[in-house]
This record gives sequence, structure tokens and C-alpha cells, in this order.
Amino acid sequence: MEDTKAITIKSALELGSRAVGSFNDSLPILDSVRDTVAQLADLHGKQKENFMVLYLNARKQLIHKETISIGTLTETLVHPREVFEPAIRHLSSSIILAHNHPSKNREVSDEDIRLTEKLIQSGTILDIEVLDHIIITDDGYISFKEKGLFFK
Repeated sequence: MEDTKAITIKSALELGSRAVGSFNDSLPILDSVRDTVAQLADLHGKQKENFMVLYLNARKQLIHKETISIGTLTETLVHPREVFEPAIRHLSSSIILAHNHPSKNREVSDEDIRLTEKLIQSGTILDIEVLDHIIITDDGYISFKEKGLFFK
């Protein structure tokens, strides 16, 4: 009986050690807008709007990046279901939203704001924080958080 307890304890300690050891310090940490924009380079030069999401772990490390939707020159269709399914699958604790404006328009549209609010509400229900929404243009970017357009 004592041997069984010792083996159980030893196994539990080994599993804990493996879990801690499996943490990957080579994953990029996205704790600034500059770091985030660097991960969105593939949105530059696209002829259609692309909506992308960056999925982060609890240490704000990028664990997954996915294009959710490709639309037209001026809009793309995005639904919370498609945004948060990968977040749940990859056990993300937070996400960063991003899309491009092929028209080079650096203005945030009313639709951009409505979509962001809807995704923040959905994330709140799932306990997955939406950290920012970044719009990429050929000559720069717009961060909702930096512009004070981020609603919680």
C-alpha cells in the first residue's frame, strides 16, 4: 500500500514537472502594440479585407494566429463563433483582433466599433479577454486601445 502511494506521488510530481517544463519561452510575447503589429506583417498589401486573430496564453505569448475571414475591398464578415472557436481549442486566455484596410483609409468605421464591442461582450462571457483591435494599412496601423476606442 505504501509503495502504491509513493508511486502515485512520484507520478504526480513528474507530471507537474513536465507541465512546467513544457512552457515554451521561445514564443513571442505580445505585451505592446509594436510587438503585435510585427506579427501582422502578412496583412500588408492584401487586396481584400482580411480579419485575423492572435491567440495568447496567460503570459501573453502568441500560441496561434489565424485568418478568420477574407472579404471584399471594403468589408469582411466576422462572427464571434469563428473568432472564439480557435481560442477555446488552443486554450487561449486572451486574443488580439486585427484586420487590414486595403483602401488605405486610416479611419475606424462605425462597423469596426460595433464588431469590436460585440466580440468583447462574447469574450467576457467566455472569460477570454479581447486586448486590442488593430487595423493595418499600407502606411501604418490604428490601435483601438491607443486611440481610446477600446470598450470594456
